[in-house]
Amino acid sequence: MANLPRVALGKTGETVTRLGLGGEGVLRTFGREADAVPLIKRALDLGITYFDCARAYSGSEEYYGLALGKRRNDIFLCSKTHDRTKKGSRQFLETTLRNMKTDHLDLWQFHDIRTPLDLDQASAAGGCMQAFDEAKKAGYVRFMGITGHYDPNIIVKGMELYHFDTVLMPVNPSEPHHLSFLETVVPEARKRNMGIIGMKTIKPYYSWNGKTFTVSELLSFALSQDIDVVITGCDTIPQLEENVSVVEQFVPLPKDELASMVERGEKVTNVMFYKKGLGG
Repeated sequence: MANLPRVALGKTGETVTRLGLGGEGVLRTFGREADAVPLIKRALDLGITYFDCARAYSGSEEYYGLALGKRRNDIFLCSKTHDRTKKGSRQFLETTLRNMKTDHLDLWQFHDIRTPLDLDQASAAGGCMQAFDEAKKAGYVRFMGITGHYDPNIIVKGMELYHFDTVLMPVNPSEPHHLSFLETVVPEARKRNMGIIGMKTIKPYYSWNGKTFTVSELLSFALSQDIDVVITGCDTIPQLEENVSVVEQFVPLPKDELASMVERGEKVTNVMFYKKGLGG
């Protein structure tokens, strides 16, 4: 089993591994149980305790349901709702729990927040924030989170509307060059003692320009920021094992190296296709 570093996840009181398995990669497929289930089981064997998913991620939840079994209680299990209504989110949660073969989620997240309308719908009477409160009171969910990669200012507004425990946001060397989540969301989250989870750390670069950064550089850059966990979607077990090896050996990067990576990141801001004003 890998000796992965661990961290306290904000005000949750939980301690999790700094590397989590994301719900993308091979998990965001249908009909690939032969690949996805062994990958989840390998992540468990390697000592990962933070596992991410979403109702929107194809067959990911079903794969988890097939893989976890008795090991469910050894991990911190997350999923998300992209429905903005109380009724729709409650139905999503019922489906999520059934698919994952569990009676509760450790973290349920308000997914992919982009616009003021998202927040208005969620916080209105009959909005999903009411579903959050009811699910937590009933014991179906332990903690609540907010996620987004489009506009950091909208995420901050969402954090002001509801007592979220965590935030999931993009973290990579191109981020500081346009609507920076690192500069805007991180300090606000820390004021609220929220857990901070990084995403879009590796994959964007390998979709657009595979020679810009190494996997080691990208993971080390993310973990050198003021965040708690970084999640990565994996297509294969060797990819997963490489990520684990990097995080296991992680040492914070010096400021000059981080600055150099940010400078290099400016040359490939097209990797932020997910963000407002850049194709999102």
